[in-house]
Amino acid sequence: MTERALPDLDQSLATTSTDAAGDATAAAEDAAVRAHQPAHGARNTRVIWLLLAATFVVFLNETIMGVAIPHLVTDLRITLEAAQWLTTGFMLTMAIVIPITGFLLQRFATKPMFITAMSLFSAGTALAALAPGFEVLLAGRIVQATGTAIMLPLLMTTLMTVVAPSDRGRFMGRISIVMSVAPAIGPTIAGLILTFLSWRFMFLLVLPIALVMLVIGARRVENVSETKRLPLDVLSVVLSALGFGGLVYGLSLIGGESAGTAPAGAMWIALGVGIVGITTFIVRQLVLQRRDRALLDLRTFRSANFAVSVALMVVVMATLFGTLIVLPVYLQNVLELEPLATGLLLLPGGLAMGLLGPTVGRLYDKVGPRPLLVPGSIGVSAVLWLLTTVGPTTPVWLVLAAHVFLSLSLAFMFTPLFTSALGSVEPRFYSHGSAIIGTVQQVAGAAGTALFITVLASVQVEQLAAGSTAVAAEAAGVQQAFLIGAVISLVAIVGAFFVRRPADVPAGEFAGH
Repeated sequence: MTERALPDLDQSLATTSTDAAGDATAAAEDAAVRAHQPAHGARNTRVIWLLLAATFVVFLNETIMGVAIPHLVTDLRITLEAAQWLTTGFMLTMAIVIPITGFLLQRFATKPMFITAMSLFSAGTALAALAPGFEVLLAGRIVQATGTAIMLPLLMTTLMTVVAPSDRGRFMGRISIVMSVAPAIGPTIAGLILTFLSWRFMFLLVLPIALVMLVIGARRVENVSETKRLPLDVLSVVLSALGFGGLVYGLSLIGGESAGTAPAGAMWIALGVGIVGITTFIVRQLVLQRRDRALLDLRTFRSANFAVSVALMVVVMATLFGTLIVLPVYLQNVLELEPLATGLLLLPGGLAMGLLGPTVGRLYDKVGPRPLLVPGSIGVSAVLWLLTTVGPTTPVWLVLAAHVFLSLSLAFMFTPLFTSALGSVEPRFYSHGSAIIGTVQQVAGAAGTALFITVLASVQVEQLAAGSTAVAAEAAGVQQAFLIGAVISLVAIVGAFFVRRPADVPAGEFAGH
């Protein structure tokens, strides 16, 4: 053997030893996580219900501002572009904070993370309610979003830690209630409040509920997860903020750019910063995860089922958010419904989606994901193809029926995707998997919104230039936006056939629930 080969052999032996030690550590961590699942059933159920209730409260505020923007423009004497930042800033903050939660949920226990999240949300709500002007109101929304960004990964990670694999579908179905009903009723509640009260009551009515949840949680939430001391890589935090923040901000500008209302070049700068930031962030994580120091561990993607589920989630979330932004535009600008009527019309679909969640969860525990995902994706695609035919004379009842059926179809997709994705990763990566799913939701939602609005605005401009009326031009833009969504939805149908039940759940367990 040559002298040059000796260092290589030493390096190989060292690497093998390190890998073996790492595997042993990982196995011990996974065993510790699984040890929480069968024990302390009543305590774990109570913790999950408290987290569900708190997450419902914070998610209610994510969509509540849209209806209030015209009122804020008048009351605060600001421009429409400035007012939109109350929604864009919230979404941007979520995109920046959620990737960091993978680290935070490993470093800190359940209870202090809950108290931190609800304290931030309550403080932001109080700040927004008492805001003397736009700047303070925006600051309040950003603080709110910081707390909101922590809650969903905390809820999902806790659920995966304490619930046995055979019951996860049922519990994940309850999370779908939070994720669908809370945002769905937000605009309706805002419409009702603004009909009789000032916009400040959107925060004043939520604040006492948030404070009650904070007090109850501080007393009753218990630590159910294992923690470990990890160093924080500041560079990763900066790259994550630049990458995900820049990408979401750039995507939020695309619609305004196509309509001529966004600053020239700002979109491309933001997108460029986002792409470079995310690329560098990924490279940095791949290096750090060799020593278990990654801010967001990408070894979750070693599971093909996790990767396929997340990819399908991108398609579904982009379609959902695009539809949610275009449908109200169509109802108000083409069918000329009032904002409150629009909110009430969209309410049944959101409620149906949430209420069906537990049933879908139980079905998942029995039959697995594929029998639910395939009909769900076909239903989503069918509705989107139907919506490509809407126009100024379309009956309102048809739009209502289409939205309800779309919501029911999506209900058959969300719970199986979330459960299959997180159930496919090693227990020590649950917090990172939850953070990745939350980040994907924000980025895919921003991408779907940007795509649909861009198509709508571009077609509308072309139609107006060709001499069409404003209503006809907007209707044509809506049709084309839904056509793009319908084409994309075909990808979801194909992808649904490739999602399988997680390997850690024996096939026989599905038959017993």
